[in-house]
Amino acid sequence: MADFLILAIRARLNVLISGGTGAGKTTMLNNVSRFISPNERVITIEQTAELQLQQPDVVSLEMRPANVEGKGEINQRDLLKNSLRMRPDRIIVGEARGGEVLEMLQAMNTGHEGSMSTVHANDTRDALDRLEMMIALSGVDLPASIARQYISTAIHILVHMSRLSTGERKVTRVSELCGCRDGSYLIEDIFVYRMTGIGPDGKARGAFYSTGHEPICFKRLNAMGHEPPKGIFLSRELSSGVNYQATV
Repeated sequence: MADFLILAIRARLNVLISGGTGAGKTTMLNNVSRFISPNERVITIEQTAELQLQQPDVVSLEMRPANVEGKGEINQRDLLKNSLRMRPDRIIVGEARGGEVLEMLQAMNTGHEGSMSTVHANDTRDALDRLEMMIALSGVDLPASIARQYISTAIHILVHMSRLSTGERKVTRVSELCGCRDGSYLIEDIFVYRMTGIGPDGKARGAFYSTGHEPICFKRLNAMGHEPPKGIFLSRELSSGVNYQATV
């Protein structure tokens, strides 16, 4: 699963990380950003600077609240609009929270591939519903069917983070957004985590599984020279150090 996420970042797939408060979304975003090429220009947009990218060409933009007179505010939407003039290869929005989502999706759809963001949501489908709501907050009168089509063409991979009852934070679902048909999102799980109980040490017991779905973006990975290990998408329980050639 980690191998696939690394390949997805290197192949410049657009990724949306969802989860509840304290689920580890920003930590996950920090971790996967390590695999962005050092030759790319990356712009980060946040309410409060938390991301710590190590690439040499990173421009960090941070929101500014209004002063006591109600003036001087710089919001995420303003930052996104201005970031497009800075010739970025990727745009990373620390957390999508309002009308700036429309500009973020536009960037993803117009050549800024490999862009990423996080959103508060209970599951992957709820994350997409929240994006629709944020588009409505942008003030643009966009029909729901068009908004869904727009979202489905912009985002490739959905990663859902959960904070378990034991306090552990885990990736519980990695899914592909395959498109939109008849007004409904086509979401296919690629990897899932299934918790089976709690051990004597108080930690969660469970395992990660590959569902057997071979993502459509698999062809995109190959075309960009990032071929996944053979057998990575076979339906099975995952374990570290798997010899994928041997599982075929």
